[in-house]
Amino acid sequence: MTLGLPSRGTMLHDLVREGLPFEYLARITCLLQVPRGIISKSIYMSPTTLARRAKAGRFDTVESDRLVALVTLFDEALSLFENDTTAATEWMSSPVRGLGSKRPVDMLGTRVETKAVFDLIGQLEKGVLV
Repeated sequence: MTLGLPSRGTMLHDLVREGLPFEYLARITCLLQVPRGIISKSIYMSPTTLARRAKAGRFDTVESDRLVALVTLFDEALSLFENDTTAATEWMSSPVRGLGSKRPVDMLGTRVETKAVFDLIGQLEKGVLV
């Protein structure tokens, strides 16, 4: 997985449960080439909560889980676009017809929404048009 996070297993589970260190936010914004505010909005975090997390130095479990989902989705989008970072970033930030014209980056609020994005990427990789 991108950012040096383990892709699965107990190390990832423990890291998410403990809460990702706040410095991962800077890495994620750099990776996705989007402002910090878009990342915090995509994981449903208010600016005040973001400021509290910055002070604490760590995200909570739910926020960490959503950040990992975001990074994983971006990895899948990178694969879909053959490692073209610009194309993957644009796709993540643009309305997608197969997602009801929602942006993939905005679909991290629930597991159902996030799974829909993963499913769509899988269909697109198989050449199924949606």
